[in-house]
Amino acid sequence: MTAILSAPPAGEATRDTFQGFATWQVVLFYVLSTASIVVFVWGCLRLLRRYLVNRGRGTRLRPGRMLKVVLTHAWIGRRAGLVGLAHAGVFYGFIVLFAGTTILAINDHITAPLGWDFWVGPFYKGYSLFLDVFGAAMLVGLVGFAVRRAAARGVRLDYSRVDGRPVSAKRARYRLDDWVFLWSLIFLGGSGFLLEALRIAIDPPPFEVWSPIGYALGAGLHDAGLSPGVADGLRLGTWWAHGLVALAFVAAVPFTKAMHMFTGAAGVATRSETVSRELPAAPETGYATLKDFTTTHRLDLDACTKCGKCHEVCPARASAMPLSPRDLILDLREAQSLGNLNVLVPEVVAPQTLWSCMQCNACVDVCPVGIEHVPIINQMRRGLVEAGEVDASLAGVLTSIQKNGNSFGESKRKRARWTKTLDFELPDARKQPVDVLWYVGDYASLDARNQRNTQALARLLLEAGVDVGILYEEERTAGNDVRRAGEESLFQNLAAINIRTLSSCTFNRILTSDPHSFNTLRNEYPRLGAPWQKEQVTHHSVMLLELIEDGRLSIVNPLGRRGTYHDPCALGRYNGIFDEPRRLIERCGIELVEMPRNRSKSFCCGAGGGRIWMKETAEPGSRRPSEQRIDEAVALGDLDYFICACPKDVTMYEDAIKTSGHSDVIVLREISELVLAATRVPTDVAEAVTAAG
Repeated sequence: MTAILSAPPAGEATRDTFQGFATWQVVLFYVLSTASIVVFVWGCLRLLRRYLVNRGRGTRLRPGRMLKVVLTHAWIGRRAGLVGLAHAGVFYGFIVLFAGTTILAINDHITAPLGWDFWVGPFYKGYSLFLDVFGAAMLVGLVGFAVRRAAARGVRLDYSRVDGRPVSAKRARYRLDDWVFLWSLIFLGGSGFLLEALRIAIDPPPFEVWSPIGYALGAGLHDAGLSPGVADGLRLGTWWAHGLVALAFVAAVPFTKAMHMFTGAAGVATRSETVSRELPAAPETGYATLKDFTTTHRLDLDACTKCGKCHEVCPARASAMPLSPRDLILDLREAQSLGNLNVLVPEVVAPQTLWSCMQCNACVDVCPVGIEHVPIINQMRRGLVEAGEVDASLAGVLTSIQKNGNSFGESKRKRARWTKTLDFELPDARKQPVDVLWYVGDYASLDARNQRNTQALARLLLEAGVDVGILYEEERTAGNDVRRAGEESLFQNLAAINIRTLSSCTFNRILTSDPHSFNTLRNEYPRLGAPWQKEQVTHHSVMLLELIEDGRLSIVNPLGRRGTYHDPCALGRYNGIFDEPRRLIERCGIELVEMPRNRSKSFCCGAGGGRIWMKETAEPGSRRPSEQRIDEAVALGDLDYFICACPKDVTMYEDAIKTSGHSDVIVLREISELVLAATRVPTDVAEAVTAAG
């Protein structure tokens, strides 16, 4: 204690940590510090045991990515604006202040007792300046958060339930918990500056100008006539108030929102690199209880900060369906914290909540702490399927797929009927080698409106001299939405059959116009034994652009229209294909006008995850995702086309244009139709398509 209690040399740039303290006060502080650390460690070990008792399958740590994401705030800054800057101020301010406390502890307890007191002179001055600047940044960020919360009217911070279930006692305290966490940090930052100001006010030493904020406040108090005795008494009281709150904060970390400092970073470190676009094969029976959750997903439940970003972007929530990704995670976390390991559905989560998900990945994409909402929902859907609790409409489609290989309930002989109106014959890829094997897909093959797009693409491939063939009646549903609906067993069966069929053919590339099939053929089949590489699977928008840029297709009729393009979730957010469709559209002579939600922020059409096959779960009178999207496009004004690059989008948006009352304002065009029109002489797209047919 001698080194700690000894006064610093007069006039030297340093200070005494326990200035004016009696020995018993120092001892008391260390007793309380030890208790705080013990509680903190116990709480952390308690959480760690929770994660380690569950399945660790698929849990892989990526510390490099974690450091990059955490230090750059790359995920927090997405769609965050000033909120991201405020969080950066709080984060780096907290880190620097914690580091400053650690450095002081090292000096006081290790180096100084050994005769080396480095916390003096130039080091002390630089230390003081650094902590003042970053402490101010932390306070500014915290005050910004406080103002935002006090004035918040948006959906992010609205904790009311969307599924109509009663509000739990724990949920009712969410706002209070948030404010306690926020004001604890504000108090620590503010009392730290006050403590510094009162110390300086006693007798402002010149070297304390290196603590610019504390010095300005302290000198002001000194000049205002605050007596040294009063200042010292206030300093001692502030010291203990600051210290006790700091120790309580440390002890409470494993039990409060503050734990996200650790679980959030761990969530970033454990999130799959291919999250959602490659769902795990196991457990095939899904999640029925929390015991079934993997380590990563148990960790995800505690990582949530209730920021509301996923809640804001979810198309189900925006359409008055009983699903909020945030609510789902928090409900599961409550069950986990209570040790509720029993059946989750319907006790914790309603079946309608799970069936409302479109598996669009918007929640996963925007989450700053790496939570895998979509895979969690998918595994819980598998649990429902295993228990036979399936949406009735979905059950009928799954039966049809199992029986006929398609979601329309049609005979497999009808799959290639769209080719009958062509004035040429497409090669049979089962019987002869082809350069490009065209995997057409259900909607592109069997839906009447989409058959026009498919025929347009076939004519373009012929005109470009592409050596392309199809599988005719041997093609089956690729299974992307079957898997995302939770029917893993059926998906595995489909994948095995399709891989066997394709493996018997000779080709160099696989082409598809369906982003859902594209995702599964590209990302999931190779992991299940398919002999091709993911780079061999191509979306038609990419191939058409290649054909134009290579000179194999010529734009002879620039369309001279204005349009907006909708990014399909499975093509854009899942696979990062944003630029090629846009370049293709512009090549056709169309002025592209972007909707506010574009690229990775695109709003789902509502078809994904098997939703296109299910009954409606939204409140009566609410606007469906597809209708909201058409409203968004029409609001841009004076557009000719709403442009799609996905057969399911065509189906959803053709209907939405009618039901939203915009049939006389905007026309839907699939991207193949536009390219066909731009490579033909007629000036109107419909005329070009008709003439080409």
